[in-house]
Amino acid sequence: MKKILLLAVFTVLAFVNVNAQKIQFGAKAGLNFSTVSGDDTNGIDYVTSFNFGVLSEIPISEKFSFQPEIMYSGQGYSFGDDTVALNYLNIPLMGKYYITKGLSIEAGPQVGFLLSAKNESTNVKDSFNTVDFGVNFGVGYKLDNGLNFGVRYNLGLTDINNVEGSSSKNKNAAFQVSVGYFFF
Repeated sequence: MKKILLLAVFTVLAFVNVNAQKIQFGAKAGLNFSTVSGDDTNGIDYVTSFNFGVLSEIPISEKFSFQPEIMYSGQGYSFGDDTVALNYLNIPLMGKYYITKGLSIEAGPQVGFLLSAKNESTNVKDSFNTVDFGVNFGVGYKLDNGLNFGVRYNLGLTDINNVEGSSSKNKNAAFQVSVGYFFF
């Protein structure tokens, strides 16, 4: 496994070296519509929050790019009159395939680190796992001037619950809409 990871890193670095003059850096922000899926989710509703962060687009070929990101992401869910706010530092590693000029489809893994968890004004961080793994699927459009738009779905892959004695397994789910700008 370590050899495969090293080979992947060296391959990406080799492409980065060749395409270094074309690497773009930018920022983006948007809205999250998130909830949880899994056990005991009847009556669970979506919550709306925001996301923002920085990203880079590294061309691998004319049609394919690698886009690592570092994003703050407000997620969570609501039930009845109660809301659980989960705040993550997410690191998506997206592969982008350009269908046509400007229009891309994207997919890739994501690791998230729980920054805080609140139920109204109560800290409930100990009730949730501190690391969350997921996979993202989306569509993006980038204008020549650097302005870009994206729609993405984040499918959680790991159980977020950390309640001793509980057999409930829940995963994050978030629909994201964003607007960004590549500075250079």
